[in-house]
Amino acid sequence: MYISLNAYVGVMNRIKVINEPSELVPMLRAVDTPVKRDVLKEVTLEWKTADEIEKKFGPEGREATIFFEKMKLVETRWISTNGNYPEKSYHTFYTSFNINAQWPVYEISDVLAAAMMSEEEYAIIESKILEQVGNGKFSGDVAEALGLSATMLKSLVRRSVKMDYRGHRIEPIKEE
Repeated sequence: MYISLNAYVGVMNRIKVINEPSELVPMLRAVDTPVKRDVLKEVTLEWKTADEIEKKFGPEGREATIFFEKMKLVETRWISTNGNYPEKSYHTFYTSFNINAQWPVYEISDVLAAAMMSEEEYAIIESKILEQVGNGKFSGDVAEALGLSATMLKSLVRRSVKMDYRGHRIEPIKEE
């Protein structure tokens, strides 16, 4: 990630550099429904709480904020609203993306297959991965057990809001 300071307008520009094919999955999934696209645009313009998002976009909007947070596409901060308890608010983390797109066809085909897989098909493979992972497991062992390439497994895990990579291990995400 490159961080540059624009001294003329006092704005921090954060540029996400995508160097690995599986890093495309969160980007593609972030705009795969009209609600996700609209929520992403909304939190690009200003800080919004989950309640504000849900009021405007419904429950799917709130789910989008959870997805964006897991994918590290938004930053969060706690704000006071109308004298009530503090609420978590969301804003996009990056102002732009730089994609280095020179990958072997077999890798990019796994990435695109994982990103475009139907929700039903993905739910089945996600549950198989979670079953293999348990409380945490080395990714190579999971890939071997399920007969997946390393790129396919990484892409599938990056799509999930239930698990993530910690080094070379895949671990379930603990609920807050």
